[in-house]
Amino acid sequence: MTTSFLQFTEEKLGQAEKTELDAHFENLLARADCTKNWTEKILRQTEVLLQPNPSARVEEFLYEKLDRKVPSRVTNGELLAQYMTEAANDFGPGTPYGKTLIKVGETQRRLGAAERDFIHCASLNFLTPLRNFLEGDWRTISKERRILQNRRLDLDACKARLKKAKAAEAKAAAEHELRLTQTEFDRQAEVTRLLLEGISSTHVNHLRCLHEFVESQTNYYAQCYQYMLDLQKQLGRFSGTFVGNAESTSPPAAATSPPAVAAATLPAVPTIPVVPTIGGVPNTVAESVLNPNEVKPPASGTRKARVLYDYEAADSTELALLADEMITVYSLPGMDPDWLIGERGNQKGKVPVTYLELLS
Repeated sequence: MTTSFLQFTEEKLGQAEKTELDAHFENLLARADCTKNWTEKILRQTEVLLQPNPSARVEEFLYEKLDRKVPSRVTNGELLAQYMTEAANDFGPGTPYGKTLIKVGETQRRLGAAERDFIHCASLNFLTPLRNFLEGDWRTISKERRILQNRRLDLDACKARLKKAKAAEAKAAAEHELRLTQTEFDRQAEVTRLLLEGISSTHVNHLRCLHEFVESQTNYYAQCYQYMLDLQKQLGRFSGTFVGNAESTSPPAAATSPPAVAAATLPAVPTIPVVPTIGGVPNTVAESVLNPNEVKPPASGTRKARVLYDYEAADSTELALLADEMITVYSLPGMDPDWLIGERGNQKGKVPVTYLELLS
């Protein structure tokens, strides 16, 4: 450990040489760091979205660390429903205001329950996988990277001792130690590389979780919209009765009938467009699905590309990639600029541009 520390210090002072990792390995390290940093930010901001109250977030964090069940907390909608119901009982549940408070309170309670379900689904299907990556896979990667760093420092220290050795016996001992150290470094580099390449699988898993998060959020807002639409219809049906029975110090306008009053007081409800889906995928996406068998390469404009990272195809329209292999790529009119068509022998499919190094 002392030798490693001395080597590290001399490197920082520019007094010792350092074994550099290959470009592919460095790319894997940068990609892993990027994944970790953005996963942390997305996780924290999603927690803020689901629980805006910072005190409540701290309380939930402490309960999780203590491995205790988080106490059930009333949502804002449910609390508002409780206040409205109690107010209606005081004002008189048979009065126009009391009846309306009860109706609105019932809807607020349903909204609160929908919010609770959404928070639960989002936490289970989205936050938990992100948190598991940071607390599980990333800790393992960080541990192996630290071991690799120590192995690299030991290797460079052995190289330095070999250069300084003068006597034949000292050189022989230094060479033997260098071979052993090089073997340990190579083995640790391979272990670390395999873990870093697993980041691709992490992205695929987080992509699936992201789709589930969007689906639960869509269901939540659809529920809220339907509840409010039903409430507005209910209020519209007996708003005329309320106007006729309500006590007022000013005389009602004779030219205004109850239906007209209801129409004037209730704003028009905007229609929320619903995008039809095919198998859970919007039509705009389904219509653009690539059929590789029907794709013809252009007469000109094809290029060679070197694959930077392994890529697992998400479906049959995509082409799986292996790092460092060479493929032919080209673009089609109207195609997403983040994707290209890739060909490898008789295989073809969409490939992400960010995984490629385009060659002239």
